[in-house]
Amino acid sequence: MRFTSTPRGARLARRLVTQRMDEWGHGYDSALNESVTAIAAELVANAVCHGHVPGRDFQLRLTEARGAVRIEVADTRGERMPDEAEESGPPDALAESGRGLFLVTALAARWGVSPRPAGPGKTVWAECDAMSPAEVAVSS
Repeated sequence: MRFTSTPRGARLARRLVTQRMDEWGHGYDSALNESVTAIAAELVANAVCHGHVPGRDFQLRLTEARGAVRIEVADTRGERMPDEAEESGPPDALAESGRGLFLVTALAARWGVSPRPAGPGKTVWAECDAMSPAEVAVSS
């Protein structure tokens, strides 16, 4: 789906993710729903704050396949690429920002950045491995 690059667009995207996860059988209070929603919230916030180009929207894609949930957020600002190595270190304890990709790294099984094939910009993606109900019961 496409959203305006505004705080309202980010909020609507986050709500869509948590609702879709519930529709797919991952309840609102499940660990997977909470993790995927938190990752999506960070990625769309980055798209709005750092990837915003006036008059351009960001896109969110959420898919579930082969035991993983994939979140993709595309914006049109290709020159501002997150550095996976740089962003994965712990943030400064007194900093007011800079924790987003650290949180994504902690919650996602893997994440990365790729150029948008259909236009200018980039797609930041993250994947969370979905656990079956049997695996959840064993790990509890």
